[in-house]
Amino acid sequence: MADDLASTTTLADVGEDGLLAAIFPVLPVAPSTLIGPGDDTAVVRAPDGRVVVTTDVLVEGRDFRRDWSSPQDVGWKAAAQNLADVAAMGAVPTALVVGLVAPAELPVTWAVGLAEGLAAACAGTGAGVVGGDLSSGPVVMVSVTALGDLQGRPAVLRSGARPGDVVAVAGRLGGSAAGLALLQAGRPDAAPDLVEAHRRPQPPYEAGPAAAQAGATAMLDVSDGLVRDLGRLARASGVAIDLDWSQLTAFAAPLAPALRALGRPDNGWGPWVLAGGEDHPLAATFPAGVVLPDGFTAVGQVLPPIEGRPPVLLDGEEPAVQGWDHFRP
Repeated sequence: MADDLASTTTLADVGEDGLLAAIFPVLPVAPSTLIGPGDDTAVVRAPDGRVVVTTDVLVEGRDFRRDWSSPQDVGWKAAAQNLADVAAMGAVPTALVVGLVAPAELPVTWAVGLAEGLAAACAGTGAGVVGGDLSSGPVVMVSVTALGDLQGRPAVLRSGARPGDVVAVAGRLGGSAAGLALLQAGRPDAAPDLVEAHRRPQPPYEAGPAAAQAGATAMLDVSDGLVRDLGRLARASGVAIDLDWSQLTAFAAPLAPALRALGRPDNGWGPWVLAGGEDHPLAATFPAGVVLPDGFTAVGQVLPPIEGRPPVLLDGEEPAVQGWDHFRP
């Protein structure tokens, strides 16, 4: 049905059943799916006997703009941020449940594009879309709940870091924040790869299970900035974390084109790396002496808690930036 729709056909034109008929053929099906969309609930295999569950919401105007991102980009991003959370527990994804709120005048082709983005992001991860919900509202909102399987491993929590552990990151830092800055400045052509990093983050899903197998003591998805999210890990573990600026320089080189385009100094990458979170890398702590899994870069160390000091330091001092807070400017 999707191929037969004109670009001017809206959700109001086709109604809920027509929209579902357009979307269902596009949605990915995973091996774990026993009963997919179409019934009151889905049925998904849970081989481990435990299910990892996480959910996130994207709100138009707050988390994305339709004039900056295609529907495929939004679908990709909505899936990626949830799949990264599953990986951060040391699990592999199995299924997604998607809720869509949209104005009645939204083109059906936009909703189909969203489904295409979800499918593209799920490709190769083992996850599929098994169901969801539709509703109308003044702006587009996309809610994704992801399920995952621990494959017999203990879940890697935020609360296991211990003094002496090494702090390491797998994935990209600062790319999404740099891409957003270029979009805000009207310079997306200056570094298309960074703009793409903002629109379609590439979390290192395989790094989560690899970290768990290597003995990671704590781990999380960096969604709100390295400093802010490591602060959450430090508080949960009752420790402090000291980041090493010299080690963080490993993430700087890809950001240079954005710095030049925006007229910023060569060392101006710090706020993007420290406080830009939507690349969805994984940050983990490992016992000293452990060989870090492929893709992980050491960025600091775990210290005992330091009375009167913040949970995260940068070369022993409080960082000047913190990260994203959904309820603050």
